[in-house]
Amino acid sequence: MQIESLQNPRIKNLLKLQEKSRERKNQGLFIIEGTQENELALKGGYEAVEIYICDDIYSYSLQFGNAKVFIITKPIFEKLAYRKSTGGIIGVYKTKSAQLQDLQLPENALVVVLEAVEKPGNLGAILRTGDAANVNAVIVCDETVDFFNPNVVRSSVGTLFTNNIASGTKETVLNFLKDKNIQVVSTFLRDETKNLYDTDFSSSSAIVLGTEATGLSDFWADNSDALIKIPMLGFVDSLNVSNAAAICVYEAVRQRQN
Repeated sequence: MQIESLQNPRIKNLLKLQEKSRERKNQGLFIIEGTQENELALKGGYEAVEIYICDDIYSYSLQFGNAKVFIITKPIFEKLAYRKSTGGIIGVYKTKSAQLQDLQLPENALVVVLEAVEKPGNLGAILRTGDAANVNAVIVCDETVDFFNPNVVRSSVGTLFTNNIASGTKETVLNFLKDKNIQVVSTFLRDETKNLYDTDFSSSSAIVLGTEATGLSDFWADNSDALIKIPMLGFVDSLNVSNAAAICVYEAVRQRQN
């Protein structure tokens, strides 16, 4: 079926799913733009419901299972697409549960915990690190987090679908980590804070990072097995949370490889 009008009800619904978290949650659906992103979602076991293809651009041969496939014109694609060079494909997928109890962790797990994330782009960047470093889970201490925000999907370049993700309150996340005998290592400045590079990550570890604006709350500092800091050698005293996550995660990976 070919769609040629922006007034088509399906196109109007795509715009709602793009723009409104409430619609994504109510419908249990979300949007994926881009060839790589759609491919990773399919590999990650996400179920495609509808696929919209611009024949003037699309040149791949992904298999979409039982999803309905629609052909759209280039003007419609350009209205829907945030980036014009993403392969001429937009998919609608079912959301997945992101519950703590769904996580299956190995014996010597490496986990990233985020105490809320204000910017979807930072969450996406941390998911890219999680994929690259093969961490076992990325957990957000915010039950209202929208993992399926288009900006998260976009900035993660599809690694949202290759990570194990979950969310919960900080209390439930802490209890989950303790039940799994995972040491809690938090980025927090106190007298007892240690240098990142003097911290042992060889056993099961959760690296906990705070919000972009205020850092971690006292809750995590009071309930951590270790507090760490990244050495700052210049004039500024902080890093973007996604950069800090990458540095901490790769130090843990380095230790584990050695």
